[in-house]
Amino acid sequence: MDQATVTALLAAQLTECEIQVQGSGDRYDITVIGDIFAGKRPVQRQQLVYAALAEQIAAGAIHAVNIRTFTPEQWQDLS
Repeated sequence: MDQATVTALLAAQLTECEIQVQGSGDRYDITVIGDIFAGKRPVQRQQLVYAALAEQIAAGAIHAVNIRTFTPEQWQDLS
């Protein structure tokens, strides 16, 4: 597994989101920014990201992920 593959898997499920992936092997830091997260609780947001990677996690190709999710407005506020 590599960053490009993880990014592609996420992009296929989380359309219209900005996706940033760092890491290698089986450990990744993932940041996803999109309107899809508006009105959702943190757990619901993480579930959306985990769902896109479920097969790879179950197979052991991905062992650990650190997920950060933001709406575009929240992301802009961080700048």
